[in-house]
Amino acid sequence: MTGPPSLLALSMILSAAVLHATWNAIIKGSADRALAMGLLNLGHTALGLVLVLLYAPPAAEAWPFIIASTFIHFFYYGFLLWAYRHGDLSQVYPIARGIAPVLVALGAQVFADEFLPPIAWAGILLVSFGISVLFFGRRHNAASAQAISAAVLTGIAIASYSIVDGLGVRASQSPLGYIGWLFLLECIPGVFFIVYRRKHLSGIQTKILTIGIGGGLLSAVAYGLAIYAKSLTSLGTVSAIRESSVIIAALIGVIWFKERPWKLRMLAAMIVAGGVVLLAVGG
Repeated sequence: MTGPPSLLALSMILSAAVLHATWNAIIKGSADRALAMGLLNLGHTALGLVLVLLYAPPAAEAWPFIIASTFIHFFYYGFLLWAYRHGDLSQVYPIARGIAPVLVALGAQVFADEFLPPIAWAGILLVSFGISVLFFGRRHNAASAQAISAAVLTGIAIASYSIVDGLGVRASQSPLGYIGWLFLLECIPGVFFIVYRRKHLSGIQTKILTIGIGGGLLSAVAYGLAIYAKSLTSLGTVSAIRESSVIIAALIGVIWFKERPWKLRMLAAMIVAGGVVLLAVGG
C-alpha cells in the first residue's frame, strides 16, 4: 500500500485534480455561491443515489467513517464559502489545499501506520511549497485575516475528511458503495444551503441550475476517483498529487478570469510538478 502509485491510481488522482479545479472555478464565478454550493451538493446526491442502487452497501465498520465525513464536509463547505467571501481564488485556494498534504501525511502516520520514505516526504513538502508560492509570492492585495483564517480551517477540514474517508473506504469492503452513501448524504448540506437562499430560488435561471448541478456531478466524480484511489495507494500520496488541482485552477484563472501574474503561477506549476514526480517515484 505504501509503494509507488500504479498508473491507474495516478491517472485517477490527476483526473480528480482536473475536475476539482473545474468545479471550484464554477463556484468562484457564481453570482450566488451559497446557492451554487447547494445545487452542487444535489449533484452529489444524484450520483450517490445511482451508486447506492448499483453497488453493495459498505460494511458496518465503515458507517462511523461515513457519518464523520458527512459532518466534516458540512463545515468544509461553510469554511470554503466564508473564505471565498473574503478572498479571491488565488489567495484562498493555495493556502487551503497547500497545508492539506502535510496534515494528511502526519495523520496517516498516526491513524493508518503509513510511514512514507524520505523521498516521498520531500515530494509532499515540495508540492506544499509550490502551492504556497502562489499565495506568499503575491506582494499586493494580500488576503484579509478572515480569508486566511477561513482558508486554514478549510485546509484542516480537507485533511480531516481525507484521512477519515481513506480509512473508511478501506474498511467498507465496497468502495463504490461507500462513495455512494457518502454522496447520498450530501443532500443534508445541499438542503441547508438551498433553504438558506430560498428567497432567491424563484428567480433562478435554468442555466444556473444546470451549471450548479453539473458542477456537482463533476465534483462528485472528482472526489469519488480520489477516494477510490485511496484503496490503491497511500493516503499522503493521494492527497499530495491531488493538490496539483491548485496549479490547474491557476491556469483556469489565467485563461478564464484573466488573473495575473502568470509567471508566478508557471513557477509554482514547475515546483509542484517536481513534487508529483518525487511522489510517483518514492510514494
